[in-house]
Amino acid sequence: MSHEICERWNWRGPNQQIKDIACREMLRDLDAKGEITLPKALRKSGSGNRVVNLSHDTSPIVCAIKKVMPIRIDVVTSRENAAVFKSYISQYHYLGYDRSVGENIGYMVFSHDGTPLGCVMFGSAAWSCRPRDEVIGWTSSARRRNLPYMTGNSRFLIFPWVRVPHLASHILSRIVRRISTDWTAKYGHPLYLLETYVEKDRFKGTCYKAANWSYVGETTGRGRNSVRGGAAIPVKDVYIYPLVPHFQEKLCGEKREI
Repeated sequence: MSHEICERWNWRGPNQQIKDIACREMLRDLDAKGEITLPKALRKSGSGNRVVNLSHDTSPIVCAIKKVMPIRIDVVTSRENAAVFKSYISQYHYLGYDRSVGENIGYMVFSHDGTPLGCVMFGSAAWSCRPRDEVIGWTSSARRRNLPYMTGNSRFLIFPWVRVPHLASHILSRIVRRISTDWTAKYGHPLYLLETYVEKDRFKGTCYKAANWSYVGETTGRGRNSVRGGAAIPVKDVYIYPLVPHFQEKLCGEKREI
């Protein structure tokens, strides 16, 4: 069913692959709301997305950053690495692990001797965010067409037993230099802009500021994909990081480059 809908709607990503996973999520949401009735599944799905909380070495790492350098940052690719990645975020990130719908990428961070230090996850950019959209200056049609050229830093975790000053900003600085290349290798198209949302009452955004991300405003306290209204959520500071010069021109363009 999802394949047929994607074909009829020409629902494809910038790499021209059909958006099958996103379509399935949409259908499940509509079914849960009672707006459609899906036929009974022929088999159970989602078993690969269950998070198993694994045990980890939580020995304290308290040192200067030079003691863990050079760090290694790996893209999460194998099923085994994905299970470890999900387990860390599920247990130690305050938001837990939430499976990303659509294009996404995960990174595991290690010290020079292979000791895990943290996890970073990027997923689909928010559909609507006034301060971000005002900086970009795009129309609704340009946003609909070019949003895949953005991604959001949805999870950033330094493990609670790791106390290394300046590590977080160093990780961010390393990732922004490579993420577009990694994204192109995985999805066949580059990225022009990164975004993230930092809860005002919980964090100060210090590592993003230190890594030269730009503060552009704050959210209204509505949901990530809200158009009008929606459940109230914590107000967040909005930060962006351009990956290319003239990113507004790229994101406002009427024609795709790929």
